[in-house]
Amino acid sequence: MTSKTASGPSAIAALPRDRLLGELSLWSADLANMETDLKRIEEHVDLHHIDVADARFTPGFLFFPDFVDRIAKLTDKPIHVHLMVEAEIVEEQTRQFIEAGADLISVHAENGDAGLRAVALARELGAEAGVVLRLETPVSDVEPFLDHVAFVTLLGTSIGVKGQSLSDKACDRLREARTLMKKAGRENEIILAADGGIREQTVPLLRAAGAQTVVLGSLAFGADNLADRMTWLHALERAVR
Repeated sequence: MTSKTASGPSAIAALPRDRLLGELSLWSADLANMETDLKRIEEHVDLHHIDVADARFTPGFLFFPDFVDRIAKLTDKPIHVHLMVEAEIVEEQTRQFIEAGADLISVHAENGDAGLRAVALARELGAEAGVVLRLETPVSDVEPFLDHVAFVTLLGTSIGVKGQSLSDKACDRLREARTLMKKAGRENEIILAADGGIREQTVPLLRAAGAQTVVLGSLAFGADNLADRMTWLHALERAVR
């Protein structure tokens, strides 16, 4: 069992800002041997990414609070829970996953006022908060959240489906989000994340467009040498200054 040295906002604030972060999606881990996979990636991962889906906001069901509770006992790294759920349950889901051990809860801008209430609740409960945008949602919809979140995540593929190619709109959307963050005076406080379509050939493009973390699935878990893969990731330069 692992005892975390930092949690919630302090864990997120401690993430490196001088290189691209490695955020690993446990959806791509060996779910039948999760403890073994967690031990294998622990020294390489910056934060764990756990998707939650209610089969209404997005296809299929994904992961439950009990899963997060178990993961939290096995890692010293921050846990980022991405809530792909309908507005009517987003606040209760926020509460349940924070109680289970999430350090960062990201809700969808498409949840509207309920999403804003969930962000406030996350912070009230001692966690950090983020906001996510579906690929088809205007980037401007993130603006009401910018004063209240530490992460902005843009999906580069259709929501909730593995194995898709990165949209040709993804990089321009990252640049637009960066402009809005700068306008809000929070460019240095918010981490800009890219999720979906993460491949060896797309990560440099996303990094150049301003991504500070990418959500890695098979690119990490399927790597022949994870240490080499993460060394490559960390060395990628950001073009946006």
